[in-house]
Amino acid sequence: MPFIPHTETDVHEMLAAIGVERIDDLFDEIAPELRAGDLGGIPDGLPEMAVTRLMHERARAEGDMLCFTGAGAYPHHIPQAIWQIVGRGEFYSAYTPYQAEASQGTLQVVYEFQSMISALAGMEVANASLYDGGSALGEAVLMAVRANRKARSKRVLVPRTVHPHYRAVARTVVGNQGLELVDVPFAPETGLTGVDALTAAAGDEGVAAVVIPQPNFLGGLEDVDALVDRAHALGALAVAVVNPTSLALLRPPGEWGEQGADIVIGEGQPLGIPLSAGGPYFGFLCTRKAMARQMPGRVVGRTTDADGHTGYVMTLRAREQDIRRSKATSNICTNQGLMVTAATIYMALMGPEGLERVARHSHAGAVALRSALAGIQGVEPLFDGPIFHEFTVRIDGPPVAEILDALAGRGILGGYALEGAYPEVGNSLLLCSTELHTEDDRAAYVEALTEVLAGGR
Repeated sequence: MPFIPHTETDVHEMLAAIGVERIDDLFDEIAPELRAGDLGGIPDGLPEMAVTRLMHERARAEGDMLCFTGAGAYPHHIPQAIWQIVGRGEFYSAYTPYQAEASQGTLQVVYEFQSMISALAGMEVANASLYDGGSALGEAVLMAVRANRKARSKRVLVPRTVHPHYRAVARTVVGNQGLELVDVPFAPETGLTGVDALTAAAGDEGVAAVVIPQPNFLGGLEDVDALVDRAHALGALAVAVVNPTSLALLRPPGEWGEQGADIVIGEGQPLGIPLSAGGPYFGFLCTRKAMARQMPGRVVGRTTDADGHTGYVMTLRAREQDIRRSKATSNICTNQGLMVTAATIYMALMGPEGLERVARHSHAGAVALRSALAGIQGVEPLFDGPIFHEFTVRIDGPPVAEILDALAGRGILGGYALEGAYPEVGNSLLLCSTELHTEDDRAAYVEALTEVLAGGR
């Protein structure tokens, strides 16, 4: 277990050698109003045994919940072989592969990941990788504005059907860099973004990029062909936000519209990464070869040595600590290498057929669950369009937060309450189904929700 080896005596001796009295004195150039201050709610430190005991108690208290909550992180089956391989020392403890001669295994894994994720997205190049889907969107927005030299505007259209957390992270990333993120409303009757809404949001000022989610956060499938073509007609680059599992069934972004999307990003968690109480996950970003030098992160390539043997090398590393740090495309200074390794092994083990089976089972389960829930008094689908494996329902009954608490008491994580992020949809719930959910699981959910609503009424 990691630990901090410095005793109080060590700290005092180091501060004395530096010539300051307190650690805070090392940061005296930071104005007081910019400091975070004390972190309330953080308990005192505990010995290792006490921490271990506490975590076991918390795990027992949580129990084994039946999870129908998606909203960007999804329960999928993860073959045991994946993390058995990832846990090997050569993967588990490997660091950034600066020295190619000592890092061929790590470099090959990154190369294979880039190849697979590019093929899945229908694009030409990919990086490896970003911290999560939200940071990937922020980096994609910056990249699009840099790459679209024809656009005089720094405005980017972001539909409200993009994950609300992604939108929040993107605003944090670009907020002080002169970019403007413009919300685009969705049609209340369909939950989709219309091309006319893009045109209206663009106005006379023009836009540099348009973000297009597929599926969108509300579960709907957007008319991506029309949206991409309208984005290009507006002189903007098209940034696709996708669920990688869905790409085993849906047309890849590289084939959307007449020219395809220009940048593709997403969250890689569905590709063999456990939910793990929120992370670590990883983001991915793909683009066309012409824009490769605008990508954040790094690119690994395959070559041959003087004897004709295959070798892997870092071919592009636009990083802030390298020589021309003022010219860096990003402050992403590492990647989620361990997560990328797991995703690479997952995609290799599953293959195209396995990925498609996961996607088809997930879709079929979601359709079956939506149909079953519609039979409960007081529950109706919020939208009736096509879906992938998530959908929304409106509930005529107690507040959704109370319903979710009651379901949790029955061992079910019942979905994501939408009213906080989307007040206009009212008392509504976002649910998902994956290949992990059996017919009995869905029946158990329907029964539990029926009982909760009956009790509430």
